[in-house]
Amino acid sequence: MGGKGRLRRIAIAPIYANKANGMVVFGGLSVPCALGRSGIARRKREGDGATPAGSLAFVGVYYRPDRIPRPTTDLPVFPLKPYSAWCDDPSDRRYNRPVRLPFPAGHERLWRADHLYDLVVVLDYNLASPRPGAGSAIFFHIAAPDFSPTLGCIAVALPTMQRILSRSGPGTFFEIS
Repeated sequence: MGGKGRLRRIAIAPIYANKANGMVVFGGLSVPCALGRSGIARRKREGDGATPAGSLAFVGVYYRPDRIPRPTTDLPVFPLKPYSAWCDDPSDRRYNRPVRLPFPAGHERLWRADHLYDLVVVLDYNLASPRPGAGSAIFFHIAAPDFSPTLGCIAVALPTMQRILSRSGPGTFFEIS
């Protein structure tokens, strides 16, 4: 399904003039990205606004079927629904997991009025055995038009996201330094 030359390692590096801006380096290209408002952190905590440092594998893709076509990728793909959300409440047993609205605990809505989550990749950060308070909802998603800071995610322009996904599959990961 994906294009030729599957990507494995994609580097993310900060631009030191502004800790919330970075560069995504892949396939011989360097493109701008938005990072968390607090920059890159080695010790991520819930609500700190930091993008976690380290190797973060691409897990799966969600997309808004009413806005964009199903993405071309070798990763698992799931359509978002108006009730799609992600639990960000460290005290809930579903912390850092997808949930369905209405949901009583703290959560992030995935079906948004803006276009930031029209295409979103779940990254393998604190997923296997979530540690409460260690951070949740770390995604690779669409950047705001002005590339304003995220809450800890990595964000790029839609065409860049589509290009990366077309060459991504199991084994693709970000190396964030």
